[in-house]
Amino acid sequence: MAKTKMNTPKNVMERNIMLSGEIMRYLLNSPQVFRSLPDSFELVILPDGDPEMRLYNLELLDKHGSEGKPIVFARIKAHHGKISADAPPSLFVPVPATA
Repeated sequence: MAKTKMNTPKNVMERNIMLSGEIMRYLLNSPQVFRSLPDSFELVILPDGDPEMRLYNLELLDKHGSEGKPIVFARIKAHHGKISADAPPSLFVPVPATA
């Protein structure tokens, strides 16, 4: 994959922290969902209404990897760090390919 310079969105840390907190709140209120996730996973937040943030988070994953941890993708309706109250996050765990 070609290496490109990452453009850092404004307030990236604050926005990711806020969205992570919202996802954690959802998981604490939905223990059945939390129990279905792998242990010690890497969370990648993909806000639907914030393409700049979504691309940045995918570029971070590409650049730094998951350090051998399972990856959980969280699609969330959000725009510039503000979460939509009408839809819970959608969580996806990729299934590893078998040979």
